[in-house]
Amino acid sequence: MKTDGLAKPQVHLQQDIQEKIVAAARPTAPAKHIRKPPPGWHVFAESSLRIVAMSAIAAVILIFAFVAKEALPLLFSGNIHKEVTLRTMWTAQQWPGYDAADHIWQPVSEIPKYGIWPLIFGTVKVSIVAMLVAVPLGVGAAIYVSQYAGARTREIVKPVVELLAGIPSVVLGFFALMVMASWVQSWLGLESRLNALVAGFALSFAIIPLIFTISEEALGAVPRSYVEASTALGAARWQTIVRVLVPAASPGIAAAVALGLGRAVGETMIVLMASGNAAITSLSFAESVRTLAATIAAELAEVVFGGAHYTVLFFLGTVLFVTTFGINLMGDYAITRMKKSLGVPS
Repeated sequence: MKTDGLAKPQVHLQQDIQEKIVAAARPTAPAKHIRKPPPGWHVFAESSLRIVAMSAIAAVILIFAFVAKEALPLLFSGNIHKEVTLRTMWTAQQWPGYDAADHIWQPVSEIPKYGIWPLIFGTVKVSIVAMLVAVPLGVGAAIYVSQYAGARTREIVKPVVELLAGIPSVVLGFFALMVMASWVQSWLGLESRLNALVAGFALSFAIIPLIFTISEEALGAVPRSYVEASTALGAARWQTIVRVLVPAASPGIAAAVALGLGRAVGETMIVLMASGNAAITSLSFAESVRTLAATIAAELAEVVFGGAHYTVLFFLGTVLFVTTFGINLMGDYAITRMKKSLGVPS
């Protein structure tokens, strides 16, 4: 049989196939895409957003620079040192008419006294009461909404709790002054109607939405596989929450607590109206208190520009700014740490 005529086309066909395979396997240069320049309004919008972002940072820096500049005479001015120094502010002084050295805040008396510790004690006491109320309620509500509540209940509870953040501070302070103070006094039988307890209870209403929102987001960011793995091992729901979810979300919850504490330390109007504004160095929560923020708000409008009292109030503002900034920085670090541990992009 003659097969030469059939074999030649088959050989050519095989060679063509092999050449195509080799050509397909050979790396080719990527196609060059010519990128058109963006429209002018795109460039303008991008530049505007960049300017807005940078202006926010610049505003914070300028505010701190202004406050610190006004407080600098406390360190270097001889005229200010005739009336007050850093040492006299932080250490107990023996004042005329007093049996022992004490920390006293009376800047408008015949002999001005600028003891800062009564204000720090007041700030700490109000913040402690507020956090003791807000943290359990905020975190507890976040756990309930994220783990127990149904879809319908979640749609109602979450907006209502977050709605508290929209209530003005002056409204909360007025409610504490007119209603809550009488309730607490009659319930606990306190001598002072306005005190650290009343101010702390009212302040907690301003902190709860912040703690609730961040804690709920932290619990929701925990991967579902954690819960499924715990359930597969036979753990009950409460065991999964306590031993899996809460530890995994603990950095986020810690950030919520830190940011809530920063809000409590810096709050002004609520404590100005509900704390009694008595600068007393005492560990009792039933006595009137005066905080750093309330002192600045109450006295700054009455001082002489450039005087010792003016300078000291700006120094209090610097202390308050640095304290709240440090607390918020710790909260931001905790959030970043949680996102890294859970593999969530920042």
